[in-house]
Amino acid sequence: MLSPESVLVVRATADTVVRHGAQITGLFYDRMFEAHPELLDLFNRGNQANGEQRQALAMSVAAVAAHFAGTAPVPLNAIIGRIAHKHASLGVQPGQYVLVGRYLMAAIGEVLGSAATPDVIAAWDEVFWLFACLLVAEESRQYERAGTDSARSLAPHTVTGVHRDTEDVTSFLLEPAGPVHPHRPGQYVSVAVDLPGAGRQIRQYTISSAPGEPALRITVKRHRAADGRPGGVVSNHLHDTVRVGDRLEVSPAFGDLALPAGDGPLLLASAGVGTTPIVSALRHLAEGAADRPITVVHADRAPDTHPLRADMLDAVGGLPGASLSLWYERNSVPETGAHVRSGFVDPDLIPVDPAAHALLCGPLPFMRTVRRSLLDRGLPAERIHYEVFGPDAWLASEALGTP
Repeated sequence: MLSPESVLVVRATADTVVRHGAQITGLFYDRMFEAHPELLDLFNRGNQANGEQRQALAMSVAAVAAHFAGTAPVPLNAIIGRIAHKHASLGVQPGQYVLVGRYLMAAIGEVLGSAATPDVIAAWDEVFWLFACLLVAEESRQYERAGTDSARSLAPHTVTGVHRDTEDVTSFLLEPAGPVHPHRPGQYVSVAVDLPGAGRQIRQYTISSAPGEPALRITVKRHRAADGRPGGVVSNHLHDTVRVGDRLEVSPAFGDLALPAGDGPLLLASAGVGTTPIVSALRHLAEGAADRPITVVHADRAPDTHPLRADMLDAVGGLPGASLSLWYERNSVPETGAHVRSGFVDPDLIPVDPAAHALLCGPLPFMRTVRRSLLDRGLPAERIHYEVFGPDAWLASEALGTP
């Protein structure tokens, strides 16, 4: 807990720090990477360039500070858990928090100027170290569960299969030198590649195979350059150059999106490449011959852009309690065992069992819309689980009451 003196200071300065959050985190990252360029190997450089990582850090620090100061309680365990899973997948080391704290406090001091008195810096330094200690402890637990540590978080895997699912989505089958690390449906792995002129790059990809399958499967969407945004360097590299027999450095499975156990009803809703954790869950349920009630909803532009479509249809067909609704913006076609609609998803038409757990994955606007409908119809927030591709400021921004 924060000391009483720091609580008063944080309460008095929180609005100022939040207002300058993006400026502070931008300066922090610039100065830290300038002095320690090796740390760039741990970060998605695309998310650095577009500002998403900076926004996520600013919102998380602000939300945690408000929680520690007692002004706006947040789902602290959820925020800590989600960040710790991502850090563990990257191999973040405890000692690196010393550098982060040093440059973050320096950025706060520089941006706030004369308002950054010694008492203010000391209070926010206390916030940071409370946050950091919680993260380090949770990351240590994640490394232990995965049977690894921060010094050996990646291991070579051989590509044993490459399957093109759609024009922009390809699945890769990966086999490690040793046993396949166990994973839970909905988890992801980090994949590291060395790119000419771009250095070492790490990205996270959701596992689309079920636990226990002989090879690990990741399903990767090619991010093309569009609307002034550059193309994804890693996704394009994987699509264009990786072939059977190549080797990739891959982490154990991490991620806090978990398929609820038991035989209670489920709602699995996805859009676009967000189908990957849903298909993993469906394959797992089908292999276990689950007979629980399952409502599956997927939205896409068209049948031929729907990733892992055959897998979804096959898995749902093997689940006696499952129903499938497909929403295609164009070119809808009849499907055996599926209810197909044209246009965008209307979440109010999704049947919801009051006792259901919901798993959502897809673009943020899709998940926000579906989640809001579920909340409005009485499904408790704690039974709505989601996965975000990229930096996740959703929990923190909602806690602070921002869009």
